[in-house]
Amino acid sequence: MKKLIIFTVLFVSTTAYCDPIQSKVHSAKTPSENASESKLSLLNLPLLKSGKTNVIYLIGDGMGVAATSAYRYFHDASENKTVDKTIFDEMLIGMSSTYPDDEVANVTDSAAAATALATSIKTYNGAIGVDKQHNNVGSLLDVAKERGYLTGIAVTSQINHATPAAFVAHADSRFSYNQIADQYFDLRINGKPKVDVMLGGGQDYYIRKDRNLVQEFKDLGYQYQDDINNLNQLTKAPALGLFAPAGMKFAIDSEHPLRLAEMTQKALDLLQEKPFFLMLEASEIDWCAHANDVACTMGEMHDMAETMKIIKRFIDAHPNTIFVATADHSTGGLSISANGEFNIRGEYMWLSKVVKKIKASGPVIAQKLVANKAQWMTEWMDLTNLPLTPQETKNMQQALDAVTDAKTKEEMMRVQTIVLSTIDYYSCTGWTSKGHTGEDVQVFSYGKDRNKFMGAMDNVDIAKKLFTYLKP
Repeated sequence: MKKLIIFTVLFVSTTAYCDPIQSKVHSAKTPSENASESKLSLLNLPLLKSGKTNVIYLIGDGMGVAATSAYRYFHDASENKTVDKTIFDEMLIGMSSTYPDDEVANVTDSAAAATALATSIKTYNGAIGVDKQHNNVGSLLDVAKERGYLTGIAVTSQINHATPAAFVAHADSRFSYNQIADQYFDLRINGKPKVDVMLGGGQDYYIRKDRNLVQEFKDLGYQYQDDINNLNQLTKAPALGLFAPAGMKFAIDSEHPLRLAEMTQKALDLLQEKPFFLMLEASEIDWCAHANDVACTMGEMHDMAETMKIIKRFIDAHPNTIFVATADHSTGGLSISANGEFNIRGEYMWLSKVVKKIKASGPVIAQKLVANKAQWMTEWMDLTNLPLTPQETKNMQQALDAVTDAKTKEEMMRVQTIVLSTIDYYSCTGWTSKGHTGEDVQVFSYGKDRNKFMGAMDNVDIAKKLFTYLKP
Protein backbone atom coordinates (compact mmCIF):
# COMPACT_ATOMS: atom_id res chain seq x y z
CA MET A 1 0.00 0.00 0.00
CA LYS A 2 2.96 2.36 0.59
CA LYS A 3 3.86 1.97 -3.09
CA LEU A 4 0.36 3.06 -4.10
CA ILE A 5 0.58 6.19 -1.96
CA ILE A 6 3.98 7.12 -3.37
CA PHE A 7 2.75 6.67 -6.93
CA THR A 8 -0.27 8.82 -6.26
CA VAL A 9 1.85 11.66 -4.90
CA LEU A 10 4.14 11.49 -7.91
CA PHE A 11 1.17 11.61 -10.26
CA VAL A 12 -0.38 14.55 -8.52
CA SER A 13 2.88 16.47 -8.72
CA THR A 14 3.13 15.89 -12.47
CA THR A 15 -0.28 17.46 -12.97
CA ALA A 16 0.76 20.55 -11.02
CA TYR A 17 -1.93 19.72 -8.51
CA CYS A 18 -1.60 21.20 -5.04
CA ASP A 19 -2.93 19.66 -1.86
CA PRO A 20 -5.67 22.01 -0.62
CA ILE A 21 -3.98 22.16 2.76
CA GLN A 22 -1.02 23.82 1.02
CA SER A 23 -3.05 25.92 -1.42
CA LYS A 24 -5.82 28.49 -1.43
CA VAL A 25 -8.41 26.03 -0.14
CA HIS A 26 -9.16 27.00 3.45
CA SER A 27 -10.06 23.78 5.20
CA ALA A 28 -10.36 22.42 8.70
CA LYS A 29 -10.59 18.90 10.03
CA THR A 30 -14.06 17.81 11.02
CA PRO A 31 -14.61 15.68 14.14
CA SER A 32 -15.63 12.04 13.72
CA GLU A 33 -18.81 11.22 14.05
CA ASN A 34 -41.23 4.14 -14.36
CA ALA A 35 -41.20 6.93 -16.67
CA SER A 36 -41.60 7.44 -20.41
CA GLU A 37 -38.70 8.56 -22.59
CA SER A 38 -37.31 11.94 -21.70
CA LYS A 39 -38.96 14.85 -23.46
CA LEU A 40 -36.47 17.31 -22.02
CA SER A 41 -35.04 19.61 -24.67
CA LEU A 42 -31.41 20.65 -24.39
CA LEU A 43 -30.89 24.39 -24.38
CA ASN A 44 -28.96 25.76 -27.34
CA LEU A 45 -25.86 26.73 -25.43
CA PRO A 46 -23.04 28.66 -27.10
CA LEU A 47 -19.69 27.03 -27.76
CA LEU A 48 -17.08 27.93 -25.17
CA LYS A 49 -14.23 30.03 -26.51
CA SER A 50 -11.77 28.90 -23.83
CA GLY A 51 -9.31 26.11 -24.53
CA LYS A 52 -10.12 24.51 -21.19
CA THR A 53 -12.05 21.25 -21.17
CA ASN A 54 -15.41 20.88 -19.47
CA VAL A 55 -15.50 17.83 -17.18
CA ILE A 56 -18.76 16.00 -16.38
CA TYR A 57 -18.47 13.15 -13.88
CA LEU A 58 -21.50 10.93 -13.15
CA ILE A 59 -21.57 8.25 -10.45
CA GLY A 60 -24.30 5.62 -10.39
CA ASP A 61 -24.25 4.74 -6.71
CA GLY A 62 -24.59 0.99 -6.23
CA MET A 63 -24.87 0.32 -9.99
CA GLY A 64 -23.42 -3.10 -10.75
CA VAL A 65 -23.19 -4.86 -14.10
CA ALA A 66 -26.46 -6.71 -13.44
CA ALA A 67 -28.25 -3.36 -13.09
CA THR A 68 -27.22 -2.17 -16.56
CA SER A 69 -28.05 -5.59 -18.03
CA ALA A 70 -31.47 -5.61 -16.37
CA TYR A 71 -32.11 -2.09 -17.62
CA ARG A 72 -31.39 -3.23 -21.20
CA TYR A 73 -34.22 -5.78 -20.99
CA PHE A 74 -36.46 -3.45 -18.97
CA HIS A 75 -36.05 -0.70 -21.55
CA ASP A 76 -36.30 -2.89 -24.66
CA ALA A 77 -39.25 -1.96 -26.86
CA SER A 78 -38.49 -4.09 -29.91
CA GLU A 79 -41.01 -6.59 -31.24
CA ASN A 80 -38.33 -8.88 -32.68
CA LYS A 81 -35.78 -11.07 -30.99
CA THR A 82 -33.06 -8.42 -31.09
CA VAL A 83 -32.66 -6.59 -27.81
CA ASP A 84 -32.26 -2.83 -28.21
CA LYS A 85 -29.02 -1.27 -27.01
CA THR A 86 -29.07 1.38 -24.31
CA ILE A 87 -26.99 4.49 -23.72
CA PHE A 88 -24.94 2.38 -21.30
CA ASP A 89 -24.04 -0.01 -24.15
CA GLU A 90 -23.13 2.89 -26.43
CA MET A 91 -20.75 4.51 -23.92
CA LEU A 92 -19.24 1.43 -22.23
CA ILE A 93 -15.45 1.61 -22.43
CA GLY A 94 -13.88 -0.13 -19.44
CA MET A 95 -14.05 -1.71 -16.01
CA SER A 96 -12.90 -0.59 -12.60
CA SER A 97 -12.05 -2.25 -9.30
CA THR A 98 -13.44 -0.59 -6.20
CA TYR A 99 -11.72 -1.93 -3.04
CA PRO A 100 -10.85 0.50 -0.20
CA ASP A 101 -7.61 0.86 1.77
CA ASP A 102 -8.86 -1.11 4.73
CA GLU A 103 -7.15 -4.01 6.54
CA VAL A 104 -10.48 -5.58 7.43
CA ALA A 105 -12.77 -4.85 4.50
CA ASN A 106 -12.19 -5.45 0.80
CA VAL A 107 -15.70 -4.25 -0.08
CA THR A 108 -15.99 -0.49 -0.16
CA ASP A 109 -18.61 1.84 1.19
CA SER A 110 -19.70 4.95 -0.70
CA ALA A 111 -17.49 7.33 1.29
CA ALA A 112 -14.19 5.55 0.63
CA ALA A 113 -15.10 4.91 -3.00
CA ALA A 114 -16.17 8.50 -3.56
CA THR A 115 -12.97 9.78 -1.99
CA ALA A 116 -10.99 7.57 -4.38
CA LEU A 117 -13.04 8.74 -7.37
CA ALA A 118 -12.75 12.38 -6.32
CA THR A 119 -9.12 12.59 -5.18
CA SER A 120 -7.21 9.54 -6.54
CA ILE A 121 -6.44 8.53 -2.93
CA LYS A 122 -7.49 5.20 -1.42
CA THR A 123 -8.84 5.45 2.12
CA TYR A 124 -10.82 3.62 4.79
CA ASN A 125 -14.57 3.00 4.76
CA GLY A 126 -16.45 5.98 6.14
CA ALA A 127 -13.82 8.57 5.23
CA ILE A 128 -14.83 11.77 3.45
CA GLY A 129 -12.01 13.59 1.68
CA VAL A 130 -9.32 12.33 4.07
CA ASP A 131 -6.64 9.70 3.68
CA LYS A 132 -5.97 6.77 5.97
CA GLN A 133 -3.96 9.01 8.29
CA HIS A 134 -6.92 11.42 8.47
CA ASN A 135 -5.15 14.12 6.47
CA ASN A 136 -7.32 16.28 4.21
CA VAL A 137 -6.90 15.47 0.52
CA GLY A 138 -7.94 17.70 -2.35
CA SER A 139 -10.48 16.75 -5.01
CA LEU A 140 -11.06 17.30 -8.70
CA LEU A 141 -13.64 19.91 -7.77
CA ASP A 142 -11.09 21.73 -5.59
CA VAL A 143 -8.57 21.90 -8.42
CA ALA A 144 -11.21 22.96 -10.94
CA LYS A 145 -12.37 25.79 -8.69
CA GLU A 146 -8.81 26.89 -7.97
CA ARG A 147 -8.06 27.03 -11.69
CA GLY A 148 -11.02 29.23 -12.55
CA TYR A 149 -13.64 26.70 -13.55
CA LEU A 150 -17.26 27.02 -12.52
CA THR A 151 -18.31 24.05 -10.39
CA GLY A 152 -21.57 22.20 -9.90
CA ILE A 153 -23.16 19.28 -8.08
CA ALA A 154 -26.52 17.66 -8.83
CA VAL A 155 -27.60 14.52 -6.94
CA THR A 156 -30.80 12.79 -5.88
CA SER A 157 -29.61 12.21 -2.31
CA GLN A 158 -29.00 15.08 0.08
CA ILE A 159 -26.13 17.15 -1.29
CA ASN A 160 -24.06 16.46 1.85
CA HIS A 161 -24.38 12.68 1.47
CA ALA A 162 -21.24 10.57 1.13
CA THR A 163 -20.57 10.76 -2.60
CA PRO A 164 -21.00 14.49 -3.23
CA ALA A 165 -19.42 15.27 0.15
CA ALA A 166 -16.13 13.62 -0.87
CA PHE A 167 -15.75 16.21 -3.64
CA VAL A 168 -16.28 19.16 -1.28
CA ALA A 169 -15.64 18.36 2.38
CA HIS A 170 -13.28 16.60 4.80
CA ALA A 171 -14.58 14.40 7.62
CA ASP A 172 -13.37 11.39 9.54
CA SER A 173 -16.93 10.03 9.39
CA ARG A 174 -19.47 10.22 6.59
CA PHE A 175 -22.20 10.54 9.23
CA SER A 176 -21.06 13.99 10.35
CA TYR A 177 -23.83 15.40 8.20
CA ASN A 178 -24.18 18.81 9.87
CA GLN A 179 -20.45 19.46 9.93
CA ILE A 180 -20.21 18.44 6.28
CA ALA A 181 -23.08 20.77 5.39
CA ASP A 182 -21.30 23.60 7.22
CA GLN A 183 -18.18 23.04 5.12
CA TYR A 184 -20.11 23.63 1.90
CA PHE A 185 -20.33 27.26 3.07
CA ASP A 186 -17.27 27.64 5.27
CA LEU A 187 -14.55 26.12 3.06
CA ARG A 188 -13.42 28.70 0.52
CA ILE A 189 -11.28 28.80 -2.58
CA ASN A 190 -10.20 32.27 -3.67
CA GLY A 191 -12.57 33.64 -1.04
CA LYS A 192 -15.70 31.92 -2.32
CA PRO A 193 -17.58 28.68 -1.49
CA LYS A 194 -16.31 25.78 -3.56
CA VAL A 195 -19.53 24.98 -5.43
CA ASP A 196 -21.32 27.47 -7.69
CA VAL A 197 -24.41 25.32 -8.39
CA MET A 198 -25.81 22.80 -5.89
CA LEU A 199 -28.99 20.83 -6.68
CA GLY A 200 -30.51 17.90 -4.77
CA GLY A 201 -32.01 17.17 -1.37
CA GLY A 202 -30.98 18.13 2.15
CA GLN A 203 -33.18 20.93 3.54
CA ASP A 204 -32.99 19.52 7.07
CA TYR A 205 -29.19 19.85 7.12
CA TYR A 206 -29.05 23.36 5.68
CA ILE A 207 -31.89 24.90 7.71
CA ARG A 208 -31.29 23.89 11.33
CA LYS A 209 -32.00 25.35 14.75
CA ASP A 210 -28.31 26.08 15.25
CA ARG A 211 -27.62 27.45 11.77
CA ASN A 212 -29.49 28.55 8.65
CA LEU A 213 -27.04 27.84 5.86
CA VAL A 214 -29.62 28.59 3.19
CA GLN A 215 -29.91 32.16 4.42
CA GLU A 216 -26.13 32.45 4.57
CA PHE A 217 -25.87 31.31 0.94
CA LYS A 218 -28.62 33.77 -0.06
CA ASP A 219 -26.74 36.56 1.70
CA LEU A 220 -23.74 35.69 -0.50
CA GLY A 221 -25.87 36.13 -3.62
CA TYR A 222 -26.97 32.54 -4.28
CA GLN A 223 -30.41 32.14 -5.84
CA TYR A 224 -32.42 29.55 -3.87
CA GLN A 225 -35.38 27.27 -4.58
CA ASP A 226 -36.91 24.52 -2.42
CA ASP A 227 -39.45 23.16 -4.94
CA ILE A 228 -38.30 21.31 -8.04
CA ASN A 229 -41.40 22.61 -9.80
CA ASN A 230 -39.69 26.00 -9.61
CA LEU A 231 -36.37 24.77 -10.97
CA ASN A 232 -36.61 27.12 -13.95
CA GLN A 233 -36.66 30.08 -11.57
CA LEU A 234 -32.97 29.50 -10.99
CA THR A 235 -31.61 31.72 -13.75
CA LYS A 236 -27.95 32.26 -12.93
CA ALA A 237 -25.07 31.01 -10.84
CA PRO A 238 -24.42 30.89 -7.97
CA ALA A 239 -27.51 28.85 -7.18
CA LEU A 240 -28.76 26.43 -4.54
CA GLY A 241 -31.74 24.10 -4.93
CA LEU A 242 -32.78 21.80 -2.06
CA PHE A 243 -35.86 19.88 -3.07
CA ALA A 244 -36.44 17.47 -0.17
CA PRO A 245 -35.78 17.26 3.59
CA ALA A 246 -33.12 14.60 2.93
CA GLY A 247 -32.98 12.42 -0.19
CA MET A 248 -35.47 13.12 -2.96
CA LYS A 249 -38.41 10.78 -3.59
CA PHE A 250 -37.61 7.64 -5.53
CA ALA A 251 -38.12 8.10 -9.27
CA ILE A 252 -40.89 5.50 -9.31
CA ASP A 253 -42.79 7.42 -6.60
CA SER A 254 -42.06 10.92 -7.87
CA GLU A 255 -44.01 13.41 -9.97
CA HIS A 256 -40.57 14.11 -11.43
CA PRO A 257 -39.26 10.63 -12.31
CA LEU A 258 -36.49 12.24 -14.38
CA ARG A 259 -35.42 14.61 -11.64
CA LEU A 260 -31.69 14.00 -12.08
CA ALA A 261 -32.06 14.64 -15.80
CA GLU A 262 -33.94 17.86 -15.07
CA MET A 263 -31.32 19.04 -12.58
CA THR A 264 -28.50 18.13 -14.96
CA GLN A 265 -30.02 20.18 -17.74
CA LYS A 266 -30.44 23.11 -15.38
CA ALA A 267 -26.85 22.80 -14.16
CA LEU A 268 -25.56 22.81 -17.75
CA ASP A 269 -27.60 25.95 -18.36
CA LEU A 270 -26.27 27.75 -15.28
CA LEU A 271 -22.64 26.75 -15.84
CA GLN A 272 -22.45 27.60 -19.54
CA GLU A 273 -20.61 30.92 -19.35
CA LYS A 274 -17.20 29.47 -18.40
CA PRO A 275 -15.41 26.12 -18.47
CA PHE A 276 -16.90 23.95 -15.74
CA PHE A 277 -16.59 20.84 -13.62
CA LEU A 278 -19.94 19.14 -12.96
CA MET A 279 -20.29 16.22 -10.54
CA LEU A 280 -23.53 14.22 -10.78
CA GLU A 281 -24.86 11.23 -8.85
CA ALA A 282 -27.74 8.86 -9.49
CA SER A 283 -27.72 8.35 -5.74
CA GLU A 284 -30.75 6.20 -5.16
CA ILE A 285 -29.92 3.22 -7.36
CA ASP A 286 -28.05 2.21 -4.22
CA TRP A 287 -30.96 2.87 -1.87
CA CYS A 288 -33.37 0.81 -3.97
CA ALA A 289 -30.86 -2.02 -4.22
CA HIS A 290 -30.26 -2.00 -0.46
CA ALA A 291 -34.00 -2.60 -0.15
CA ASN A 292 -33.86 -5.33 -2.84
CA ASP A 293 -36.53 -3.42 -4.79
CA VAL A 294 -36.10 -4.17 -8.49
CA ALA A 295 -38.80 -1.85 -9.85
CA CYS A 296 -37.42 1.01 -7.77
CA THR A 297 -33.93 0.23 -9.07
CA MET A 298 -35.08 0.30 -12.70
CA GLY A 299 -36.74 3.69 -12.13
CA GLU A 300 -33.42 5.10 -10.93
CA MET A 301 -31.57 3.48 -13.82
CA HIS A 302 -33.95 5.11 -16.27
CA ASP A 303 -33.32 8.53 -14.76
CA MET A 304 -29.56 7.98 -15.08
CA ALA A 305 -29.92 6.79 -18.68
CA GLU A 306 -31.91 9.88 -19.65
CA THR A 307 -29.33 12.04 -17.91
CA MET A 308 -26.59 10.43 -20.02
CA LYS A 309 -28.57 11.18 -23.19
CA ILE A 310 -28.76 14.86 -22.26
CA ILE A 311 -25.01 14.90 -21.64
CA LYS A 312 -24.34 13.18 -24.99
CA ARG A 313 -26.33 15.84 -26.84
CA PHE A 314 -24.48 18.56 -24.95
CA ILE A 315 -21.11 17.10 -25.91
CA ASP A 316 -22.15 16.70 -29.55
CA ALA A 317 -22.65 20.49 -29.54
CA HIS A 318 -19.69 21.21 -27.21
CA PRO A 319 -16.93 18.75 -28.16
CA ASN A 320 -14.40 20.30 -25.79
CA THR A 321 -15.97 18.25 -23.00
CA ILE A 322 -15.11 14.92 -21.39
CA PHE A 323 -17.80 12.82 -19.73
CA VAL A 324 -17.09 9.83 -17.50
CA ALA A 325 -19.63 7.72 -15.65
CA THR A 326 -19.02 4.80 -13.34
CA ALA A 327 -20.27 3.26 -10.10
CA ASP A 328 -18.71 3.49 -6.68
CA HIS A 329 -19.62 -0.16 -6.02
CA SER A 330 -22.40 -2.65 -6.63
CA THR A 331 -25.25 -3.13 -4.17
CA GLY A 332 -27.61 -5.99 -3.43
CA GLY A 333 -26.13 -8.77 -5.57
CA LEU A 334 -28.88 -8.43 -8.17
CA SER A 335 -29.55 -11.52 -10.29
CA ILE A 336 -31.66 -11.23 -13.43
CA SER A 337 -32.66 -14.86 -13.28
CA ALA A 338 -33.53 -16.58 -10.05
CA ASN A 339 -35.81 -19.17 -8.50
CA GLY A 340 -39.14 -17.79 -9.53
CA GLU A 341 -42.42 -18.88 -11.07
CA PHE A 342 -40.74 -20.24 -14.22
CA ASN A 343 -37.15 -20.90 -13.26
CA ILE A 344 -38.10 -23.52 -10.68
CA ARG A 345 -39.33 -25.56 -13.67
CA GLY A 346 -35.99 -25.13 -15.43
CA GLU A 347 -37.13 -22.31 -17.71
CA TYR A 348 -34.41 -19.66 -17.53
CA MET A 349 -35.76 -16.14 -17.80
CA TRP A 350 -36.13 -12.72 -16.23
CA LEU A 351 -39.55 -11.17 -16.78
CA SER A 352 -39.01 -7.46 -17.26
CA LYS A 353 -42.65 -7.13 -18.31
CA VAL A 354 -43.63 -7.91 -14.70
CA VAL A 355 -41.29 -5.22 -13.39
CA LYS A 356 -42.59 -2.66 -15.88
CA LYS A 357 -46.12 -2.95 -14.45
CA ILE A 358 -45.05 -2.06 -10.89
CA LYS A 359 -46.20 1.51 -10.15
CA ALA A 360 -44.53 2.28 -6.82
CA SER A 361 -41.64 1.35 -4.56
CA GLY A 362 -42.01 -1.39 -1.95
CA PRO A 363 -42.46 1.04 0.98
CA VAL A 364 -45.15 3.03 -0.83
CA ILE A 365 -47.03 -0.11 -1.87
CA ALA A 366 -46.93 -1.36 1.74
CA GLN A 367 -48.16 2.00 3.07
CA LYS A 368 -51.06 2.08 0.62
CA LEU A 369 -52.09 -1.49 1.45
CA VAL A 370 -52.09 -0.70 5.17
CA ALA A 371 -53.95 2.58 4.64
CA ASN A 372 -56.72 0.77 2.76
CA LYS A 373 -56.88 -2.61 4.51
CA ALA A 374 -60.53 -3.18 3.67
CA GLN A 375 -59.83 -2.90 -0.06
CA TRP A 376 -56.18 -3.90 -0.10
CA MET A 377 -56.56 -6.33 -2.99
CA THR A 378 -57.84 -3.55 -5.23
CA GLU A 379 -54.84 -1.44 -4.25
CA TRP A 380 -52.52 -4.38 -4.85
CA MET A 381 -53.81 -5.07 -8.35
CA ASP A 382 -53.71 -1.41 -9.27
CA LEU A 383 -50.10 -1.06 -8.12
CA THR A 384 -48.67 -4.39 -9.31
CA ASN A 385 -51.10 -6.14 -11.69
CA LEU A 386 -50.07 -9.45 -10.07
CA PRO A 387 -52.87 -11.92 -9.20
CA LEU A 388 -52.19 -13.76 -5.95
CA THR A 389 -52.77 -17.41 -5.11
CA PRO A 390 -55.04 -18.26 -2.15
CA GLN A 391 -51.99 -18.91 0.03
CA GLU A 392 -50.32 -15.64 -1.02
CA THR A 393 -53.57 -13.79 -0.31
CA LYS A 394 -53.75 -15.39 3.15
CA ASN A 395 -50.14 -14.48 3.94
CA MET A 396 -50.66 -10.88 2.93
CA GLN A 397 -53.89 -10.63 4.90
CA GLN A 398 -52.21 -11.92 8.03
CA ALA A 399 -49.36 -9.45 7.65
CA LEU A 400 -51.79 -6.56 7.19
CA ASP A 401 -53.91 -7.63 10.16
CA ALA A 402 -50.79 -7.54 12.34
CA VAL A 403 -50.28 -3.83 11.62
CA THR A 404 -52.33 -2.07 14.29
CA ASP A 405 -50.47 1.20 13.88
CA ALA A 406 -49.04 2.45 10.59
CA LYS A 407 -45.96 3.51 12.51
CA THR A 408 -45.24 0.01 13.80
CA LYS A 409 -41.93 -0.53 12.03
CA GLU A 410 -41.50 -4.29 12.38
CA GLU A 411 -45.00 -5.13 11.15
CA MET A 412 -44.73 -2.62 8.29
CA MET A 413 -41.42 -4.16 7.25
CA ARG A 414 -43.10 -7.56 7.17
CA VAL A 415 -45.69 -6.23 4.71
CA GLN A 416 -42.95 -4.63 2.60
CA THR A 417 -40.96 -7.88 2.59
CA ILE A 418 -43.97 -9.83 1.30
CA VAL A 419 -44.60 -7.19 -1.36
CA LEU A 420 -41.04 -7.29 -2.69
CA SER A 421 -40.58 -11.05 -2.44
CA THR A 422 -43.79 -11.54 -4.43
CA ILE A 423 -42.57 -9.18 -7.15
CA ASP A 424 -39.22 -11.01 -7.20
CA TYR A 425 -40.91 -14.40 -7.49
CA TYR A 426 -43.10 -13.49 -10.44
CA SER A 427 -40.32 -11.58 -12.25
CA CYS A 428 -37.63 -14.20 -11.44
CA THR A 429 -35.44 -11.60 -9.75
CA GLY A 430 -32.81 -12.59 -7.19
CA TRP A 431 -30.66 -10.81 -4.61
CA THR A 432 -27.72 -12.05 -2.58
CA SER A 433 -27.33 -9.18 -0.14
CA LYS A 434 -28.88 -6.15 1.55
CA GLY A 435 -25.46 -4.50 1.39
CA HIS A 436 -22.62 -3.70 -0.98
CA THR A 437 -20.83 -6.33 -3.06
CA GLY A 438 -17.23 -6.28 -4.22
CA GLU A 439 -17.23 -7.06 -7.93
CA ASP A 440 -15.76 -4.69 -10.51
CA VAL A 441 -17.99 -2.00 -12.01
CA GLN A 442 -18.28 -0.54 -15.49
CA VAL A 443 -16.78 2.68 -16.82
CA PHE A 444 -18.56 4.73 -19.47
CA SER A 445 -17.18 7.70 -21.38
CA TYR A 446 -17.97 10.11 -24.19
CA GLY A 447 -16.30 13.17 -25.59
CA LYS A 448 -12.75 14.46 -25.72
CA ASP A 449 -10.10 11.71 -25.60
CA ARG A 450 -12.57 9.20 -24.18
CA ASN A 451 -10.23 6.33 -25.09
CA LYS A 452 -8.08 7.29 -22.10
CA PHE A 453 -10.61 5.41 -19.99
CA MET A 454 -10.51 2.21 -22.03
CA GLY A 455 -9.73 -1.14 -20.40
CA ALA A 456 -9.28 -2.36 -16.85
CA MET A 457 -8.32 0.12 -14.14
CA ASP A 458 -8.83 0.92 -10.48
CA ASN A 459 -11.16 3.65 -9.24
CA VAL A 460 -8.22 5.92 -8.36
CA ASP A 461 -7.06 5.71 -12.00
CA ILE A 462 -10.26 7.40 -13.14
CA ALA A 463 -9.53 10.41 -10.96
CA LYS A 464 -5.87 10.49 -12.03
CA LYS A 465 -6.89 10.65 -15.68
CA LEU A 466 -9.51 13.34 -15.04
CA PHE A 467 -6.99 15.53 -13.20
CA THR A 468 -5.06 15.83 -16.48
CA TYR A 469 -8.03 17.61 -18.12
CA LEU A 470 -8.05 20.42 -15.56
CA LYS A 471 -5.61 22.90 -17.02
CA PRO A 472 -4.48 26.11 -15.23
